Parts: sequence; C-alpha cells; structure tokens
Amino acid sequence: MARTPSTMLALGTSAPDFSLPEPKTGDNVSLADFAGQPLLLVFACNHCPFVLHIIEQFAAVAATYQAKGIASVMINANDVANFPDDSPAKMVELAAQYNFSFPYLYDETQQVAQAYEAACTPDLYLFDAEHKLVYRGQFDDARPGNNAAVTGADLIAACDALLQQQTVPEPQKPSLGCNIKWKAGNEPAYF
Repeated sequence: MARTPSTMLALGTSAPDFSLPEPKTGDNVSLADFAGQPLLLVFACNHCPFVLHIIEQFAAVAATYQAKGIASVMINANDVANFPDDSPAKMVELAAQYNFSFPYLYDETQQVAQAYEAACTPDLYLFDAEHKLVYRGQFDDARPGNNAAVTGADLIAACDALLQQQTVPEPQKPSLGCNIKWKAGNEPAYF
C-alpha cells in the first residue's frame, strides 16, 4: 500500500476553477455553483484503502456541515483505464452505498487534480466563502491498521473554526493515502 502525503497547497490560495460531470446525475458541477459559500473539496476514489477507511465517517461529517452551510464535493481523478474499480459506474455505486449528500465528480483529464496540486486519496481542501484556502490536510489521525479511531477530528476543528470566523488551528497535518493514479505522461511536476 503506497503512502503518499498531500502537497499542502499554500493557505490563502484561491480555489482553482472546475466544471466536472457527476456520473450519478449526468450533470456538470462547477465551482461557480458554490459562489459565496464555504466549500469542502476532497480528492478520493472508489478503491483506495485509505479512503475506504474513513468514507463512512467522512460522509456523515460532510452531511453535518452541509446542514451548517459548508458545501462538499468529492472528485475522482484516477486513471480508470488502468484502475477500473474507479470507473464512473463504480463511483455511482460508492455514492449510493454511503448515501453521499454531495456530488461525486469525475476528473477524466486529471487537470483539476493538477490545478489543486492533489497528490493522494483522500486529499482534503477547505475553502471559505470567498473560496480562499483555510485548511488542507488530513481528516484525522486514523490510517488503515493504526487502530486510531476514525473521528474526522482535524476536519471538524477546521470547519468549526471557519464557521466561527476564527483561524483554523495549527499545525495542519498532511493527509496520507494512495497516490492519485496518473495517466502515463500526465504525472505533474509537483508529484
């Protein structure tokens, strides 16, 4: 199991634009759909053991904070030709299995993942209402096999601080997961 850390994009970075299809509905979802609203964006996939370890609790945390005004979006940027378990059809199945209350989008070209300097799954980004980055990093300390409880503590603390208009607590720890499965010749320079 590869263990790749997130790149820790600079705080204050403006959210790169995106417009991506949601396999479940066939609709395109874009950054503009969340104008004036805080946004939690996570790069994930269907098969990564790091994602599967937290996915049930992540879906619950995302739903809780959606009710408080923080929108959520999950994006799969993996190369589905070489990793068919990450196909759009399997994305629809995962979203149904965990009752996602948020769009799960497909970044076929991998350009959105590159724009966010995403490196691993899961890779989490929290943006304020002006879409400036206030948190990036891990969901919590839980990893497959380390016996830490899956709580979402780090993300919850960041969301609470954002909603209370406070600075997100430091240190922000990098996420750790499987590397994004880049298409041949598509590996970004930062990776």
